[in-house]
Parts: sequence; C-alpha cells; structure tokens
Amino acid sequence: MDTFKKDKKSKWRQRIGYGSSDFACNLIWQVISLYLLYFYTDVMHLNAAAVSVMFLVTKIFDGFTDLAVGILIDRTNTKWGKSRPWIFAGAVPFAVTAFLAFSVPDISQKGMLIYAYVTYMLLSLAYTIVNIPMASILPSLTADSQERTNLAASRVFFSYIGSTVVSAFALRMVDRFGNGNEAVGFRIVMMIFGIAGCLVFFFCFYNTKERVRINEEKVSLKASINCLIHNKPWLLFAANIIWFFGGFIIQAGAIIYYFTYNLNNKELSSVVATITTLIPVATNLSVPFLARMTSKRNLMITGSVFHGAGLLIVFAGGTSVPVVIAGVTVAALGYGLKGSMHFAIQPDPVDYGEWKSGVNIAGTMSAVNGFIGKVGMAVASSVAAALLASSGYVANAQVQTNSALYAISAMYIWIPLATNILTIITFLMYDLDKKLPQINKELEERRLAER
Repeated sequence: MDTFKKDKKSKWRQRIGYGSSDFACNLIWQVISLYLLYFYTDVMHLNAAAVSVMFLVTKIFDGFTDLAVGILIDRTNTKWGKSRPWIFAGAVPFAVTAFLAFSVPDISQKGMLIYAYVTYMLLSLAYTIVNIPMASILPSLTADSQERTNLAASRVFFSYIGSTVVSAFALRMVDRFGNGNEAVGFRIVMMIFGIAGCLVFFFCFYNTKERVRINEEKVSLKASINCLIHNKPWLLFAANIIWFFGGFIIQAGAIIYYFTYNLNNKELSSVVATITTLIPVATNLSVPFLARMTSKRNLMITGSVFHGAGLLIVFAGGTSVPVVIAGVTVAALGYGLKGSMHFAIQPDPVDYGEWKSGVNIAGTMSAVNGFIGKVGMAVASSVAAALLASSGYVANAQVQTNSALYAISAMYIWIPLATNILTIITFLMYDLDKKLPQINKELEERRLAER
C-alpha cells in the first residue's frame, strides 16, 4: 500500500519529478523527430537512400539494446530501487551523444556516413538507458490506478512542454547561434539542450521513489516471453505502439518538408510544430478529469478520431493558412489525447500480467515495448527517407517534382491517417479497463500477504 496516499506535497513532488524526465527526453527527442532527417539530407548532405538504410539498421540495433536494458532493470536491486539508478546513470551520456550526433565533422562523405551511423547508435543507446526506466518505474511509484493516470498525465504534460520549447525555438536558435551556418547552429543548440536535459534527469532522480514492492522473483527470458504472449491487453497495446510511434515519426519528420515545398511557406513549419506540441498540453491537463468520466480505451479511440479528422482538414485546406491552422489544431487535440492515454495505459498490462502469472516483468515488458516502438520507428524513418529518395526529392531545390510532393503529402497526411484508423480498430478489442479495479484489489491483497 502506498505510504503517501494522503500526503499531497509528496504526491506533487513525485508527479513533477517523474514528469520532468520526459521534458528532458523531449529536448533531444523532438529535435530528432523534427529535424534529424533534414539535418542528414540538407546539412550533412548525405544521400537520402543511404539515410533510409541507416535508419533501418540503427533502429533495429536500438531495439535489441532496449531488450537488454529491460532485462538488466528486472535484475537490478539497489537501495534506490530497480529503475531509478538507470535514469541517473544515463543522464550525462545522453547529453554528450546528443551533441556528437548533431555535429558535422570535416571529413569525406563516406566518413560522414560512418560518423552518422556511430553517433546515432550511441545516442539511441543513451536514450534507451534513460527512457526504458521511465516506463518500468511507473508501477513501482504507486499502486493506485488514478494516481498512475495522474503521473502519466504529468509525464505527457512535461513531454509536450519540452517538445514545444524545441518546436518554438530550436530553428530560431540554430539561425541565431549559427549566423547562417546550420551545422554550427545545430551543434550549439544541442549542447545547450543536452546540458539542460542532464540536469533535469538528476532532478527526476532525486524527486521520485519506488514505493510499491513488486515480486522480485528471477524470471528467465523464456518465461517472460511466455507471460507476454498470453497477455491479451499487452498484445493489443503492443500492436498500437507501431501505429502510434510509426505514424508520429513519419508525420513529425515531414513537417518541415510539407510546409517548405508543398505549401511554399517554410516559416509556417515552426508555427505548426509549435501548435502540434503546445495544444496537447491543454488536452493533457484535462486527462485526469476525463479519465473519471470514461475509460482509457474510449479516450484513445476519441483521440484517434480527432487526429485523423484534423489531417483531413489540413489536406482540404490546401494553401489556406487559416484552414490549415484549424486542421493542425484539431489534429493536435487528438494527438494530445492519444499520447496521454498511451502512457496512462502502459502500466495496466503489467498489472494484468502479474495478476495472471504471479510475476512482475515491468522492466522486460517496457523493454519489449521499446523494442517494438524502435522497430516501428525504424520502418517509419526508413520509409520516409526511401519515399524522398525514390520520388526524386532534391535537397534545397526551389521547386520539387510532383512525385516528390506526393511523397511528402503521403508522409504528412495519408500514412498518419492510416495509423489512426488502425489504432481505432485495435482498441475496439481492448477490454482491460473494466477488469482493472478488481485486478488491482487482488494484487494489493497479495502484496500485503507477502510482507
């Protein structure tokens, strides 16, 4: 049972501490999502087809490191808990590798591609070390379902604040610090974001505590996999990880291309990126209230409907800025609700699995979730780069071919729309919300009996 159920100060300290971790992550993650493909093609001047292959290779490698870190978390046992030490340990490497990945060395194009492979893989590994524990720690912070929703909402709130900082200021900072040299600008900006993110991770470490005792029985990898494949709620959640992150990666990476070339309005890309990350903050703040009115499943479906509808409005608006802004706003409201529900739902299959099998594999499950997400992102990133390469896209060209414009439109509108439809179909089959109160009651009784 949580020892701080009635201590509002401790609750808010932990909510802010836990949530701040995603602010730190998104100072870097949002730059990767919005600008890494652009950085490689238009700043490093790497071949788009080569970048496509690189994204696929590095992300699949990253997926396996997720599994390794998750398994190690399940086997970690320190006075700080199982997950917290990893957040502390990964803070400095995350900052350093972010700086290196967005630096342009004075070497040949072949050497540049090798450098991109190595630094991106190191950055992805560092991201894994801080990000997997953020998911695995949640079931240990509290056993209360509503408080978990509040913690997840805090995490998503801070993630959108971090994303908004990047969306609103990153390109402006690149221009200012680089004085027209984007290579210099990106390097300085990532140094600033890296240092800030590192300090925030330390803040997170000192303001969270793993309060819930979980079953620490050592579980083999084979047994863990067996638990997963018999966990229907997790299987559905896992499928949606692909739709959620795949759609996000393709759309986010396409923003600067879509508004620069399809709408001939590059300045609007920063405005749209800011709306895409700022509006979800308002949605996120309403999540604890909405979660009391209906199920997480229904909120996920509703968010997908709004996100898809907003994309259709953007397409219908053509070059009309007011209509496009309206569509982006509707889409952002939906995306914010989906994002909040993704993290709010994530710990529930962990409890279901422990209730059904008798063991808690939060670290392994978070790692597998990360692996699936990385594979989905790998495919999405590779598809995006491949679409640009095959369509005849020319970096920095004043006018792109029709095939290139169609490819960019597919990246920003049609593929994300398809992933929203898949999310709706997936969650129509999800029914854990109704069972969870009884499951949590029985789990708490078991934990008390084991003490």
